[in-house]
Amino acid sequence: MKTKNQIVTEFRRHAILDAARKVFARKGFSQGIVDDIATEAGLAKGTIYLYFRSKKDIYKALLHHDMEALKANALERIAGAVTLREKMAAFALVRLENAEANREIFRIMDTQPANLSFTRSQYRDWLQEPVLQLAAAIEDAQRRGEVTAVPAEKAAWAVSDMVRGAIQRRLLGQTDLTLDQEAEFVVDLIWAALRPHTTRENA
Repeated sequence: MKTKNQIVTEFRRHAILDAARKVFARKGFSQGIVDDIATEAGLAKGTIYLYFRSKKDIYKALLHHDMEALKANALERIAGAVTLREKMAAFALVRLENAEANREIFRIMDTQPANLSFTRSQYRDWLQEPVLQLAAAIEDAQRRGEVTAVPAEKAAWAVSDMVRGAIQRRLLGQTDLTLDQEAEFVVDLIWAALRPHTTRENA
């Protein structure tokens, strides 16, 4: 059982992170300040510093929270899908949906200077478990003869990299595809590469 202090701490931290997400989305990381976050959360500025040492620490905690939530969602969606195509589509769509819902946070990740570069390097670490789950699904499909024999983990990371590219294009306004169409496009390309050669020749 959690103590009252633990419950209050968790509640306050979540309130601060939710407020920071809104402030950063409106103003960006550079222009959003701790005073803004405190006002958005309905807390005194001094209270913020009881839980976080700096704005950078708030941003780091926010990103960690959101990426852990993304990982859990991705794992659940992949596990709930049946076929390999469905699993790849679930992996792609959950990331596209997350990026669409947090567009400004993703822009911050891609535009901040080197002192926040740890966020980009950690992004791959957060994705590792869902990618490995996808790789396991590719290996299962290979054993059933549904797809050609390729390094499964490399193929899974290729899916991840293609989704990341799709996210970047969406952030730059370089596509008019819906999220479902974007995910389907990625899956179609990967599936064309994974199909057994005999299937490709007879298609």
